[in-house]
Amino acid sequence: MEFPLDTEDKRNSGMEITRAGRRRWWVLFFAMFLAGLLAYTGWIFSGRRATGQAPPSPPSVPVVAVAAKQGDVNIYITGLGTVTALYTVTVHTRVNGEIMKVLFKEGDIVKKGSLLVQIDPRPYAAAVLQAEGQLARDKALLEEAKVDLKRYDILAKQDSIALQIRDDQMYLVHQYEGTVKLDQGNLDAAKLNLFYTRITSPFTGRIGLRLVDPGNIVQTTDTNGIAVITREQPITVIFPIPEDNLQSVLKKLKAGESLQVEAFDREQTRKIATGHLLTADNQIDTTTGTDRLKALFTNEDSALFPNQFVNARLLMDTLRGVTVVPTAAVQRSPKGTYVYMVKEDQTVTVGWVKLGPSEGDSVSIEEGLSPGELVVVEGAEKLREGSKVEVQKQGPDSSTKGNG
Repeated sequence: MEFPLDTEDKRNSGMEITRAGRRRWWVLFFAMFLAGLLAYTGWIFSGRRATGQAPPSPPSVPVVAVAAKQGDVNIYITGLGTVTALYTVTVHTRVNGEIMKVLFKEGDIVKKGSLLVQIDPRPYAAAVLQAEGQLARDKALLEEAKVDLKRYDILAKQDSIALQIRDDQMYLVHQYEGTVKLDQGNLDAAKLNLFYTRITSPFTGRIGLRLVDPGNIVQTTDTNGIAVITREQPITVIFPIPEDNLQSVLKKLKAGESLQVEAFDREQTRKIATGHLLTADNQIDTTTGTDRLKALFTNEDSALFPNQFVNARLLMDTLRGVTVVPTAAVQRSPKGTYVYMVKEDQTVTVGWVKLGPSEGDSVSIEEGLSPGELVVVEGAEKLREGSKVEVQKQGPDSSTKGNG
């Protein structure tokens, strides 16, 4: 017995039929799209196989490479140094008085013995005159006493006078002789004070800013002085080195070796002067674990100035005939240091290397590289093992290896 469907049941049955039809259409559409994609891909590969074409290779990476070369590398001990004048003196007055003349120009090179300042000499010239007068008077008294002594000596031999009178006269002569010596000393002191009114340079050097002016009264107790003179030719540089390197330096000094020292600017890009090691300090600084070295420079061009900071480099040794590459060629990883070497087929390979001492922009290679092998110095950040490269530029010492 069949039961008729009501209106609601008919509506639900129609919706189910409609959803099922839509799913069939989506499945059919996806299957046709996938079949078309597979057919197109197969046609592409079958066409390339028919024409003998290979998939395109990745593009070459442009790089700059240079050839490792054989050269010498210097081994240095470096330290931040201070330029120190060989001699430094603050000129003081040795007598009191008024400054009459200042005869130097600030910043000039003054010669040894040249007159710097003239102090009023008149009081000291008067003192010299007084001392000369006192000396002349006492010399006359001495001569008179000596003449009387001769007379008394003759009379004493004739028993005309008592011996005591002759002896008293002899002692009077001795007193006058002592007085004359005292007068001579006073005269010499007065002349010396007169000489000190002319303040001269104790050595050849550069004089600084003047600290007094004409008309000022200067005294021996003044602490500032008149001016400061420094000797800059030659000049020294004092710089520290680690205590671990001290024994090797002392060994060379004791052997009489002349150790070269170079002074560079703050950026260590410009060499200012070249000198030699003079000596080492006699004790190690316990707070820093360093010892101070002193180097001597001729400084003929006045490039070094007192209290200037420089980077000092002490040449300890030179490695001859080692493999050298630019520092830019060396790459670093947790496994160690390596370089990218360019092969003849214009690909690169990783070469693990052992580094030696470096100098400037170059570093020596102890193991892993030979002179003439081409290494990448620019563009290495884009490379991997086996990467294809295009060498755009080579250094002047590069070989033709790797150019294809």
